[in-house]
Amino acid sequence: MNKKNAWDWIENNKEKLMVISDKIWDYAELGLVEENSSKLLIAELEKEGFKIQSGVAGMPTSFIATYGNGRPVIGFLAEYDSLPGISNKKIPKKDPLVAGAPGHGCGHNIYGTTAYAAAVATKKVMEEAKNTGTIKVFGTPAEENYAGKAYMARAGLFNDVDACIGHHPSGINTCGLASSTAVFGVKFHYYGKSSHAAGGPESGRSALDAIELMNVGVNFLREHVIDKARIHYVIEHGGGQPNVVPDYARSWYYVRAPEMEQLKPIYDRILKIAEGAALMTETQLKIEFIDGLYNKIPNKILASVVVDNMRQIGFPQPSNEELEFAAEIAKSFTKEQKIEGLKKQKMPNWERYVDTNIMTDILDPWNEGEINAGSTDTGDVSWITPTAEFSTSAFVFGAPGHSWQAVACSGTTMGHKSLIFASKVAAGTALELLNNPNIIVNAKDELVKRLAGKKYISAMPEGHNPPLEIARETWLKQPKNV
Repeated sequence: MNKKNAWDWIENNKEKLMVISDKIWDYAELGLVEENSSKLLIAELEKEGFKIQSGVAGMPTSFIATYGNGRPVIGFLAEYDSLPGISNKKIPKKDPLVAGAPGHGCGHNIYGTTAYAAAVATKKVMEEAKNTGTIKVFGTPAEENYAGKAYMARAGLFNDVDACIGHHPSGINTCGLASSTAVFGVKFHYYGKSSHAAGGPESGRSALDAIELMNVGVNFLREHVIDKARIHYVIEHGGGQPNVVPDYARSWYYVRAPEMEQLKPIYDRILKIAEGAALMTETQLKIEFIDGLYNKIPNKILASVVVDNMRQIGFPQPSNEELEFAAEIAKSFTKEQKIEGLKKQKMPNWERYVDTNIMTDILDPWNEGEINAGSTDTGDVSWITPTAEFSTSAFVFGAPGHSWQAVACSGTTMGHKSLIFASKVAAGTALELLNNPNIIVNAKDELVKRLAGKKYISAMPEGHNPPLEIARETWLKQPKNV
């Protein structure tokens, strides 16, 4: 099967792909409510002859699009959710389209479109060659907040997949080998008794006191957890006004550790602290588990195939306008901040790139053995099947992620070039896997060795469903770009 034909299809259809990506950028929908984004991708995949299963694993905006038959089965991961509060115009300065509205600060408009483009290009070549094999596009909602892939993994939807490919926009071109952290997301609801805070405070039982005492206890716990653990929270509801003892308060915690077996003991201690806060304040505690994600298992075999395809294609050179755009965005953070970030990532030869704003070099797979502090539901997929989630240069190099800077880049020609390049890389990688089953055999052997006998058991409690009502409630409160 000829990779060049797939790459030609992507090149010939790049205007259409940019339009799809830009539409998802405009929608900027939050997790589990990506209705327009998922409908758009489903409609385009249906036009190309893919069979669609929508609403899988209890999520209305999820889908699986399938073409072909037999083995191997290659999966393309598609994300399309945005982030709250970081709306921005497609300009190199902070200027929201709508203040407080969501924006694609992680480039998932590009991520989802890449999966569509790569799958269709791969299908075209498979049809020409009349080869057996199956490709699937997994429409995976809510990566940013509610872990759509983890619900899909629990439902067994990746069990028959021989390898998965995902693309995440970034500031660099490579396929990293670092792991991520496992995480639990959980909300703590405290119920007390209201009273007049001045006239009858003794009659009240403050739910806010419980929240604050819990937070104090957790902050003391930080001294007694492993170095790589991370605990962070927000108070979502803390009462109405100072002269009323709050009878309800709520916090939302993320608890992270490099591996699930390290995370659970920390989480258990936090639960005890939460219960202690309820005892001290004579309030009632309700614990609402939101999601649980595994750490990512890298795969060097797949990463090498991905990077080899990157080098065969070559990253497109930026235009003068793009260089000027990037230089203006680079003024929004200091060189010292950039250097500190490169050091923290332990990026090889980072000194060469201190003055680079748009990365065009393609880096070897690196950072094996390192643990990125963030988490992703791609981790759950990587425990089930060999998975490569690669990065391409869409953002200004050194700019923070989840930021207005990334929103601006995701909707411009910088994002478009990353999209077209990444689509070709993903299609080329998939065709190599379809052509050479030995790559898959070796990738599976590597996964077995890395797991070292550990088995994937979903961290989602039995009977726990995606938090659709919470997601809808949050979305309805948001200002909208469109």
